[in-house]
Amino acid sequence: MKIKTFLFAAGASSLLFSCNNQETVEKKAEEHVHTHTVEDVHTYAKPEEAVVTHLNWDANVNFDTKTISATATWDIKTSEDAKQITFDIFDLNVSKVTVDGAEANFTVGDFDENMGSPLTIDISPEAKKVAITYTTGDNARALQWLDAEQTAGKKKPFLFTQSQAILARSWVPTQDGPGIRFTYDAKVKVPSDMIALMSADNPKERNETGEYTFKMPQPIPSYLLAMAVGDVQFKAISARTGVYAEESLLDTSVYEFSDLENMVQAAESLYGPYAWGQYDIIVLPPSFPFGGMENPRLTFATPTILAGDKSLVSLVAHELAHSWSGNLVTNATWDDFWLNEGFTVYFEHRIMEKVYGKDYSEMLASLTRQELIEAAHDMMETMPNDTKLKLDLKGRNPDDGVTSIPYNKGYFMLRLIEEKVGREKFDAFLKNYFETNKFSVMTTEQFLDYLEENLLTKEQMDELKLNEWIYETGIPDNLPVVKSNRFNVVDTARGQWLMTDILPMEELTENWTTHEWLHFINGLPRKMSTDKLAALDAEYGFTKSGNSEISAAWFQPTIRSNYEPVYGKVESFLISVGRRKFLTPTYKALIESDKKDMALDIYKKARPNYHAVSRETLDELMDYHQEK
Repeated sequence: MKIKTFLFAAGASSLLFSCNNQETVEKKAEEHVHTHTVEDVHTYAKPEEAVVTHLNWDANVNFDTKTISATATWDIKTSEDAKQITFDIFDLNVSKVTVDGAEANFTVGDFDENMGSPLTIDISPEAKKVAITYTTGDNARALQWLDAEQTAGKKKPFLFTQSQAILARSWVPTQDGPGIRFTYDAKVKVPSDMIALMSADNPKERNETGEYTFKMPQPIPSYLLAMAVGDVQFKAISARTGVYAEESLLDTSVYEFSDLENMVQAAESLYGPYAWGQYDIIVLPPSFPFGGMENPRLTFATPTILAGDKSLVSLVAHELAHSWSGNLVTNATWDDFWLNEGFTVYFEHRIMEKVYGKDYSEMLASLTRQELIEAAHDMMETMPNDTKLKLDLKGRNPDDGVTSIPYNKGYFMLRLIEEKVGREKFDAFLKNYFETNKFSVMTTEQFLDYLEENLLTKEQMDELKLNEWIYETGIPDNLPVVKSNRFNVVDTARGQWLMTDILPMEELTENWTTHEWLHFINGLPRKMSTDKLAALDAEYGFTKSGNSEISAAWFQPTIRSNYEPVYGKVESFLISVGRRKFLTPTYKALIESDKKDMALDIYKKARPNYHAVSRETLDELMDYHQEK
């Protein structure tokens, strides 16, 4: 449907911007209305008629029934002739609706497997508040209820949400499009031996009542609604940063993320003040389907980044960068997803360069380039249109667009622009871009207009082939080149070994980071002799590695080469890790090397531990139909 995207910073007359540990500056959140017509095909909402501006959520979390019972009370803004307001819901059991305190008529429309159902409520133009009382269903795709044995402590259960892209509607009735923003406050009741956390201001300690209140004064879209409930503890890293984790992982996590404040300061020095007050991380159980999720004030992170040497904290830099690109300036629709992720990868690399140096960040950029080339090559054979930056996800689940293309192709287009105009000029442009468009939404076409108005001429844009980058398939021939001296050393060592069987010397490898080892493994032939693999394994212990990135990379040549010593590790890894980035290529390697039966046997054991986001991807890959 055609809708107009609106941004309402309502419900709070002022927003808090943290400038440093001692000083805060209040800035009024202006009400932005974008009058351009945007097609958001993934929401039933009609914000031009009635739009939400603030949520008051009163909820009870029940681990026995694995349900959330709640009342969502929405402040709304209406047009002069408004007769209805429409919400998105997915498997919610709505029992009562009131408008300004009086019971109201409502209807639930037909169910769509991707979008759920429209909840349509009768209102008048004078309506101010809509309250919806409901209970979540068995198929609430955003919710992952974990039994105690699925956690690190194995004593108490756990619940976490994953709302991106359009899963918020499965635990809160909402207008679930990224172009609609609102503030919120909440009161949540959980078991007294657990703590509740949200993408808002959070408690630092568990209380005796199990009742927690939350406030989010900055306007966010629904996909950034988040909650976690479990037996976790908090340790501060600085006055505005800290870590939540289960007790057994807390000290490890604090060490791994000890540079968090330095990262925030590095980001601020590039593109302006951090706008969200507190920046904390919660380390979730391993079934979390992503590396991280940029929920405001509380990044959700996978335990697979706890490598013990801070070598995987670029993921933290990525989620932190989203505090500007994505959370502050948001893609208007999921077809514009690259505006969130391409900017964030660019910003992530800049943070890593500022904290750890140019050589380090160029290793990351080299890995990014390699991943882009491989992904584009594979996708051109199966889904070429998804190699475009501007996507067309009409009639599809927007999660289909969450490939590495928006991230990495978007990054290299921005890097190309930086190389054209110079870093100083590009930094000034980006800082102004975030400041000018904060708490607002952006389409690809708006960005191109903004780019032409503020940085590039039309001739320069044509010279850089930006339309080809955005609207055409594959990778343009002006893909920036990355030069990594540290990877050159790795390439030489790998090449020598492949030709002579002389393994790289310890004096060379003892200071290699995870990234150098990943580059070494990723450069191996897809199929090799098992003797060669055994020699590598004996020397460097890849099969026994506790580093998830190393393991997932090592599985690619070993599975395809029928290297049997790795099979036990593959099974234990797939059962214990839920991160889709690792699962998909590992199962794919099993299938492509005629081990479909092995893959299915493992998948049947592992599937109950996976989040719905991972299950949906893998069910399709495996052609798996759950037994009734």
